[in-house]
Amino acid sequence: MKNSTMILTLVLFAAFAALPAHAQSSGTVLIQNATILTVTHGNIEHGSILIRDGKIAAVGADVKAPEGATVIDATGDWVTPGVVDCHSHIAIDGGVNEGGPSVSSMARIPDVLNADDIDIYRDLAGGVTEANVLHGSANSIGGQTVVIKLRWGKPADQLPFEGALPGIKFALGENPKRSGFRPPAGVPQRYPGTRMGVEETIRQAFTEAREYKKQWDDYNQRKAAGEQNLISPRRNVTLDPLVEVLEGKRYVHAHCYRADEILMLLSVAKEFGFKVRTFQHVLEGYKIADELAAAGVGGSTFSDWWAYKMEAFDAIPYNMALMTERGVVVSVNSDDAEEATHLNQEAAKSMKYGGLSANEALKLFTLNPAIQLGIDNRVGSIEVGKDADLAIYNHDPLSVYAVVQKTLIDGQVYFDRQLDIAQRAANDKEKLDLIEKEKKASEAEKKSAEEKEKKPEKKPDEKKKTGKPSDSGSGVVVGGAL
Repeated sequence: MKNSTMILTLVLFAAFAALPAHAQSSGTVLIQNATILTVTHGNIEHGSILIRDGKIAAVGADVKAPEGATVIDATGDWVTPGVVDCHSHIAIDGGVNEGGPSVSSMARIPDVLNADDIDIYRDLAGGVTEANVLHGSANSIGGQTVVIKLRWGKPADQLPFEGALPGIKFALGENPKRSGFRPPAGVPQRYPGTRMGVEETIRQAFTEAREYKKQWDDYNQRKAAGEQNLISPRRNVTLDPLVEVLEGKRYVHAHCYRADEILMLLSVAKEFGFKVRTFQHVLEGYKIADELAAAGVGGSTFSDWWAYKMEAFDAIPYNMALMTERGVVVSVNSDDAEEATHLNQEAAKSMKYGGLSANEALKLFTLNPAIQLGIDNRVGSIEVGKDADLAIYNHDPLSVYAVVQKTLIDGQVYFDRQLDIAQRAANDKEKLDLIEKEKKASEAEKKSAEEKEKKPEKKPDEKKKTGKPSDSGSGVVVGGAL
């Protein structure tokens, strides 16, 4: 077991160490001769993008490389904004659900980011540059979320998207009511166990948060007025993030499926004066698209996942298009590290199922999720002044033949397909060499142990015993002890 673990560790170490690191640019980069899909200002044939210090400095057909610039020849390729995944669970260490209490708003995803998660690199290979990393859906009110840039090779504290508003995960339906979950013998079933219980759990939490906020507002007001000897309210880490929701400082991302429960949460939000930023999955959103549009809430959904659970039986592949047509800001998300690698093709399905235009489909995995996360001022489209977070494809990104060639974040190449392919043989050889080396070490260790077992133990030499016989002749004193 020990040796197997060591072999696995060595193999993983080799795999991580040998992956291509992001390219260090000179600070000025020109991507030239590409078809550029700007999202907001049309397409540019044989265009170029000039990048300075991680930002887009110029876009157009006549942009030239200044002296000293790093040039990326993208002849025949297509450049899009980087893919933004509004629902991800990558880069989390130690589990995604704090599933004990139904309100776990004190749990913090930002504190457990794992920068070594290989899914970061794999998603980069699919053109993903940003991901909304969410808590799981076992709780009516789950943990705090974080938007990250997929800066592979950087430490965890450099993953969060600077300035992005934090979020919190809510969940409705079967997951928070723990459908089918049976606790161990003697342990009571967790409340809530019904949809109406989920609603009341959320309502009770915000009732407490509203009172808690009032206590702090009163205290701060009296303190500002110069009142002395005040005792502050007791800090409550469960209610603090809910107060931020009430104050508009934290986004709510709500896992959901059914139209009735979606309307329920909109009603609770209206009652307490907060906004739901996105409904996640929202498979029955097409039924209440007008209500979603009126509430100004985004819909982050799947393309055509259906019937994988009881709540998903009314899902249809026209959901994205129907919500879009009614004025909802819609994105296609992954909820899965592998699915994230082809969100461009998931979005393209909306052209067949609903007749969305190519640019509307493009927005589903670029600008729209950026809007939903409040980061569209920096990413989601190719515009001067925005972050140079880009994906370069060898075909139209809405084609099944499209494969990402390079992914850039802040103007630096974090994934290069040709470099990756070139290094694969060397990587495989290094892994095999390490495995062989460990096997030999293991065999030598085993042989040594076997020889030790076969070697007879030395019996004590009676003649070498020290001490003198006792006067009675009844015993021998050895080493001074009887």
